[in-house]
Amino acid sequence: MTTATTLPDTQSRASFLRARLASGLAVLPLGAWCVLHLWNNLSAFQGADAWQAAVTTYPHPVAEALTGIVVLVPLAIHTVWGIGRMVSSRPNNLRYRFYANLKYLLQRLAGLGLLLALGAHLWLAMIHPRVELGHAEEFQDLAQHMHFHPPTLVVYVLLTLGLAYHLANGLQTFCMGWGVVSSRRGLKRLEWLVGGVFVLLVVLGWGAVYAIWAAGAPAPLS
Repeated sequence: MTTATTLPDTQSRASFLRARLASGLAVLPLGAWCVLHLWNNLSAFQGADAWQAAVTTYPHPVAEALTGIVVLVPLAIHTVWGIGRMVSSRPNNLRYRFYANLKYLLQRLAGLGLLLALGAHLWLAMIHPRVELGHAEEFQDLAQHMHFHPPTLVVYVLLTLGLAYHLANGLQTFCMGWGVVSSRRGLKRLEWLVGGVFVLLVVLGWGAVYAIWAAGAPAPLS
């Protein structure tokens, strides 16, 4: 009798801890790094050299390795957990057409889109240039490709939109799951705060995309 009741409790506790770990890693350090990465990409407004210094240059190889660990390890953990959630649960929006259910579905769709887009982004922008070409991604190559290849522009626009929603909604889930906000009034205020974070992240992301896209335009004839 004791063993039968203890096993489900242990499994539930482990599932709870995994969810808290995945949520925590999604906000810190992964979410913080994503915001910083969007901010650094705004340096494209200042030109190619400023962008290269802010986005692709590291003061020391150790700093580059640590950055990769801080980003890629939490990303891998959160991805595995997220895939497990998508496999084990199914949306019920047709039966229960609630606002929270719609947000849940959009969160899963944004996560799936980010999984595909970030995989391509990590390969094309980080791994391939360094492994195959021996140097970091070059700003002018990215800018021209984004300017003259519309699918690339669309992917980056959707990538930043999906990231903004997934991160903002994840922040709300983090605050609720970790008990940061629990009262009804606090939850309403949190909803507005999350909406503001979403708008801010979209502005940062699309601003960076526009700056890179505009830099890829042909130089005016003198």
